[in-house]
Amino acid sequence: MYTSDTNIRVRYAETDQMGYVYHGNYAAYFEVCRTEAFRQLGISYKDLEAEGVGMPVGEIRTRFRRPARYDDLLTVRLLLKQPAEGSRILFEYEIYNEAKELLTEGHTLMVFVSMATGRPVPIPGHIQEKLVGYFSDEETAGPLTPPHEKRPATAPAPAAFLKGTEPETGE
Repeated sequence: MYTSDTNIRVRYAETDQMGYVYHGNYAAYFEVCRTEAFRQLGISYKDLEAEGVGMPVGEIRTRFRRPARYDDLLTVRLLLKQPAEGSRILFEYEIYNEAKELLTEGHTLMVFVSMATGRPVPIPGHIQEKLVGYFSDEETAGPLTPPHEKRPATAPAPAAFLKGTEPETGE
């Protein structure tokens, strides 16, 4: 497994009227962390595109547990738990505040494509070479699958998001 942390300070413009980080900004936070992780591995998006290979998002999921707010210093953690397979790579994310509370979880399933045709292509060999050392033989044997959770479809919003309310204690 490969992990990488990136710190991001929440700017005022990234918050909504409730004072929370606007949900659309999390995709950008994921991108910043993913780009920095690749840079740490010696992989350049710019070079990849110069080779004619793009990496669009095939799937994105975000689960909000607690809100992030203006001026919070966030740690965005990228977890590469499964090796890249075929033309796909799955990045998982966790976002923590300075108190080390888990605020957000998510994943992006990225697809390597030919920029000329838009069709999937095999993961470039130089990328596979940089990633292979982070995985055991057992980890490389299974299919690439996004994480799934079992939870009710009608799950209420976490109490941490509800202004002026406290979680029920059952008393």
